Order: sequence, then structure tokens, then C-alpha cells
Amino acid sequence: MDRNTILGFVFIALILIGFSWLNRPSESQLAYQKHINDSIAAMQVTNKQMATTNDSLQTAQGDSLQHNVSDTAQISATFGPFAPSAEGQEHFYTIENKVIKITISNKGGRIVSAVLRDYHSYDSLPVTLFDEKESAFGFTFATNNNRVLNTQNLYFEPIGLDTTGTTVITKPLSFTMRLHAENGAYLDYVYTLQPNDYMVHLELKGNNMASVVASNTDRLELTWNSKIRQQELGRKFEARYTGLYYKFVAADVENLSPSGDQTKTPPNMIQWVAFKDQFFSSVLIADKSFFSTTLESKAQENDSSHYMMSCKTDMYVNYNPKNASGPGFRFYFGPNKYPLLASFDHGIPSDQKLQLTKLIPLGWGIFGWVNRYAIIPMFDFFGSFILSYGIIILLMTLVIKLVLFPLTYKSYVSSAKMRVLKPQIDAINEKIPADKAMERQKATMDLYKKVGVSPMSGCLPMLLQLPILIAMFNFFPSSIELRHQAFLWAKDLSSYDAVITWQAHIPIITQYFGNHISLFCLLMTIVSFIYTKVNMSTQMQSSQQIPGMNMLMYFTPILMWFWFNDYASGLSYYYFVSTLITILQTYAIRYFVDEKKLLAQLEANKKKPAKKKSGFLDRLEKMQREQVQNASGKKKK
Repeated sequence: MDRNTILGFVFIALILIGFSWLNRPSESQLAYQKHINDSIAAMQVTNKQMATTNDSLQTAQGDSLQHNVSDTAQISATFGPFAPSAEGQEHFYTIENKVIKITISNKGGRIVSAVLRDYHSYDSLPVTLFDEKESAFGFTFATNNNRVLNTQNLYFEPIGLDTTGTTVITKPLSFTMRLHAENGAYLDYVYTLQPNDYMVHLELKGNNMASVVASNTDRLELTWNSKIRQQELGRKFEARYTGLYYKFVAADVENLSPSGDQTKTPPNMIQWVAFKDQFFSSVLIADKSFFSTTLESKAQENDSSHYMMSCKTDMYVNYNPKNASGPGFRFYFGPNKYPLLASFDHGIPSDQKLQLTKLIPLGWGIFGWVNRYAIIPMFDFFGSFILSYGIIILLMTLVIKLVLFPLTYKSYVSSAKMRVLKPQIDAINEKIPADKAMERQKATMDLYKKVGVSPMSGCLPMLLQLPILIAMFNFFPSSIELRHQAFLWAKDLSSYDAVITWQAHIPIITQYFGNHISLFCLLMTIVSFIYTKVNMSTQMQSSQQIPGMNMLMYFTPILMWFWFNDYASGLSYYYFVSTLITILQTYAIRYFVDEKKLLAQLEANKKKPAKKKSGFLDRLEKMQREQVQNASGKKKK
């Protein structure tokens, strides 16, 4: 081993030692971890002892609630200073405003149910985001006697809340769920709800908490879990839009995969976490931030399950028990409605915006811009005075086709120019052998240059229309306004419009097509067939056309039928109307465009002085000349 190798190993060892020294845990972190480990071991022992004690008590005394001195000592040993809140009987308290009804339990002091009053599921029941058996919410902390407790297992006292029945509010309501401890210490969950708001505010406040929690406590561990219910008729379609979303502080929104199981630990601080389905979301928003977050989602792929996904989060928030005021949060239980979600960012600095609108998948980049700044404003404008959403979609389609008409016209004229030049192209192909493909291409481009035709002029208008087509593809399945809106035979424009259904399982067909036939999708397929035929009749048919290309063009509508059969009927209806209007426009343009005059104009262009080449055409011809020269050189060689 030479000297350089030895020095290399020495430097690597020094780097590793230095890195370990810089990243060693602090004394407070070691003490805090020791508290947790000791308390977990103690909890396991005391839990077994409590189970044995409870069994003997039930055998000897039945359902009696009296405890002897040893039982009290056991509870005190298990729960430490929070023994006064260790036992109780669970009660539920319901509060509702104009849009939401929430239920809070004194066990854990948490929201155990959220119901949206203005919406119903596919089976006509009120939209319930979750109930007490499908959710969990609680803080974990260490006590001053080395016990680890979770607030979910402790009993709170309701303060400022009507305990006799449902509380219906017409003005802001603030109430407290109090967790008592020894020496007059307590932890408060202060909830605030507005009369017409989907947001529920939660603030943690404490009194003398430093005397009952571990002395080195500087954070609380927060656990929030929930199952996402199936709310829509089309389960497979709804699954595409269900997932766990989260937003980084002063950064963008990301999400876990909507299919399969996934666990992720984001490295940066999180501003909010959301459990969302196609049209509704439960969002937990931190006033400051979450850190050391672990996110987990598990898709429920069983079609017989009433749930779409199980979501779990484990994260930390800063907490100083010496301060009376603790961390604050907001819950959003409501619809994924763009104007509503956008309203939470009005007047907020850009680096503090919640960006809850990212819960609505409007598309990335230019497709999202088209939806936000063109489609949604137009949709809301027509919706402000028209009740039928089927009519609104029709009017939107007419407006879009009218705006795009100049591009459609230009594309047709370009195709017509190529079509009238076809005899001259065929003559070039007959004159130049097929093995001289580069010479054929150069001669063809020279002809286009003389008559003033650009091969790209027909493609560019179609490319400019593509962002709108894709934007509409994202818009309709995400628009909650279409949910449960009927039009003609479709009962719900946000789901498929089945006119024929069957129960038998047909391999491949059931998996990819479903057990139904959607009428709007079928009409879209038929019209797409017609448009393919019309479109191909207006294109220049080349003798060198790839074999089977025509068959492929006609097969595309069948693929779309399989693809769109499960999609929102509003989307199929839009494409059906849009394609039908395109066919009518094609026939109208064909009527007004005289191809004989067009050919005469092209022939006249040959006699005009050559125009200065554009940069694109100049580069294209240069590439063709180089290709011809290279091909000739290879042939000679």
C-alpha cells in the first residue's frame, strides 16, 4: 500500500469522525429519548398489570365502577399527573352551521365526525367525510414521571358547550375541551367555528403544563389518521382523484401515489396535509409548520369496500409548556370547489398562500393556466344566470369553437393546398426513383417554396388547439358543480351515464370497459368515426402511405370508447358536441373554399419573385442538402 492510499484512508476516517461529531444528538435529545424509552417499557408493564386487575375486578364485582385503593394507585402509576382524566364515559357533542356539522367526543377532545350539509353521496346519504371509527387525532407527550400518553385515550371536560343536544350556530362559536391534570394544570383544545364556514380553528392553550410534562419537552407528536369513503358511483374513476396531498412551507404541493401503498418522509417543513377524494377533502393546516413528518397511504383496491384509501400521518409541532398559548391549527372539511379554495388566499402574501386550489387537478403548466384563466371564469359566468349545466357546456363549446375557428379554417386551407398539389407531387415521385428519397424530398420542398406553401401551416393550428382539449379533459372530471347535475338521460354529469348495465363478469371487458355502456360516450365514438372519415377525405392521400394507416385511424375511436366509458358523462358530452361542430365547420369551409381557384393562385405564385426564406425554411433546406450529399457520398463509396 503506497503513501497516497494511506493518506486517503486517513482523510476519509477524519471526515467520518468529524461528521459523526457534528451530527451527534444533544444532551436534551438524549434525555428526551431516554424518557420515552423508559416510559414505553413502564407502560407495557403497567398495562399488563391493569389488564389483570380489571379482569379480577369484573369477575368479583361485575360492572361496578368502584375501585379500591390499589386500583387508584395503579391508575396513578400508569397515567401519572393525568390520572384525573384517565377514566370517564364517552359523550358526543354536535355543532353545526349552515354548511357543516361536526361531532366532538370528550374522549380525546377530538372531532370524530364531519358531515357536509349541502352534499349527498351516490346513495343519497349526506356526505360524511369520516366518523369516530374511521379517524384518529391526538398528541403524544412524555409526563414528568416518565410516562408516554396520547390525548386520544384521556377524557376532556367540555366548557362553553351545550351538552343537552345539537348546537346550531348563527354567530361565531368558541368552546373548549379541557384535559385536567394534577396541581391545577390543564391543557385546552379551543375550537372556533363561524356560521357559514368550512374551516374549524383549533388552538392549544395550557395552564401550569410545565409541572406535569417532561422537563425537556419542546415538541408534541401529532397523529392524524383517516379512511377516505367512497362518495361517487364510478369507483374506478373516483380512485384516480383520491390521494394524500401535502404542501411544503412557502413551496409547492405534492401528493402520494393514488394507487398502491406508499410511505414518504418529506425532508422539509410541511404547511398542510390533506386527505382528498374526487370532490371533497379533509385538510389539517398548521398556523406555523409541521416537521419530521411521515406520510402513509394505502389504496383499498377491493371493489366491495366502502373506502377508497387509508391515510396516516405522524408529525411534530413545536410546543413550550411554559407558555400559556400553544400551536394553532385549522381544519378544512369541505368541497374541492375552486372559487371557495381560492378565497382562502385573498389578501395573503405569496409566500404564505395555502394554495388549496392545487387539490383540484386542473393540469400542469399551460393546461392549468387555460383552466384557471379562461375555462373556469367562462364556466362561472354562464353558471351565474343559467341553471342547466348541460346548456352551459353547450354554450362553452360554441364559444371555444368560435374562438378557434380561424385556426380551424387555416388548417383546412393548408390541407386543401396540399391536396390540389397532389398530382404534381405524384409526378415528382414518378420522375425520381424511390431509392433517391432525399432527392424526392428536396424536389417536393422546392415545389412548396415556389407556390408559397408551408407543410407546417396545417399542423401548427392543430397544435395551438391542443392545450384547450387537454385542459377540458382535466376540467370536467374535477368540476364539483357538475356533481349530481342531470341533463337529458344523464343523471349525473360528473359520472358515467349508463343506459345498459349487466352483472356478469366478462374478462378484460369488465376490467377495462366496466359493466355498463355510457350513451354519451357511445355517441362520441360514433361522431368520431364520422369525423375520421370526413377528415381523411380532405387530406392528401399519398401513394406511399403506410399500409394499415387508415385502419389505425378508424380504430382510434374504439380505443376512446373503452377509455371514456367510465369517465364523466359531461366530458363525453363536450367531446361529442365539439366533434359534431367541427364536422359542420368542415363542410361549411369546404363549401366556401374553391379548390380550382386555390390551385390557380398557387400556380400564379410560381411566377412571382422568390421571397426571402425564413430562418426555419433556410435551416430545413440546408439539412436536406447535407442529407442528399451524405447519401450520394455513401452510395459512391
